[in-house]
Amino acid sequence: MGLNEKLRLGVNIDHVATVRNARGGAYPDPLRAAKIAEAAGADGITAHLREDRRHISDADIEGLMDVLSVPLNFEMAATDEMQKIALRHKPHAVCIVPEKREERTTEGGLEVAREENKLAHFIAPLREAGSRVSIFIAADARQIEAANRIGAEVIELHTGAYCDAFAEGDAAAAEKELKKLKEMSAFAHSLGLEVHAGHGLTYDTVSPVAAFPEVRELNIGHFLIGEAIFLGLEPAIREMREMMDAARAGAAG
Repeated sequence: MGLNEKLRLGVNIDHVATVRNARGGAYPDPLRAAKIAEAAGADGITAHLREDRRHISDADIEGLMDVLSVPLNFEMAATDEMQKIALRHKPHAVCIVPEKREERTTEGGLEVAREENKLAHFIAPLREAGSRVSIFIAADARQIEAANRIGAEVIELHTGAYCDAFAEGDAAAAEKELKKLKEMSAFAHSLGLEVHAGHGLTYDTVSPVAAFPEVRELNIGHFLIGEAIFLGLEPAIREMREMMDAARAGAAG
């Protein structure tokens, strides 16, 4: 796993479905958004099938598996229902995330260290089915070590605390969180884990994270769907792609 590979962009299309579901109709279509994202330079599509189906639906997952030519990253809670769906579709990647019905969005990383045995048994059939298993966790050495022990191939570091501190104008807190993300990216890579990152990233916050050489993929959704209202989806994604590439090239130079 070299450090000079291209940084991948996964585009999360959940909130195209959120807008569609607000009216209960068929538009805007998340599958159309996924195809536009592909054309704009996305290396993969991320979709989170929540237990309450608040945005992405089962039919969306079926459709994505049929139409995508880039990999699908299927985000899901560690439940029997979601495991069965993942085993039926066998997506390229499965990302296990914490999920609470009352939350607006995923509020933190998965607690792996306390649930090691349960999660190890949960992800084993997914790996056997050929899906790459990723665990969405905080930038914390204890959680990273646990993710490695249970057999995850990938971790996705939760960048929300960094992005929140930046948005609140707390430069010291943002810098502290960024330092933690940098250190834990290097630590996870040293264990042989592939490192991804995401949650809350914007044009203003993406470059420092994109510059970490150990990070192989960023997953970005809500911000891009919001920017699409003003710019259009393809230009919004292209701008993010260019910023990521520039940050990576600058770090390598």
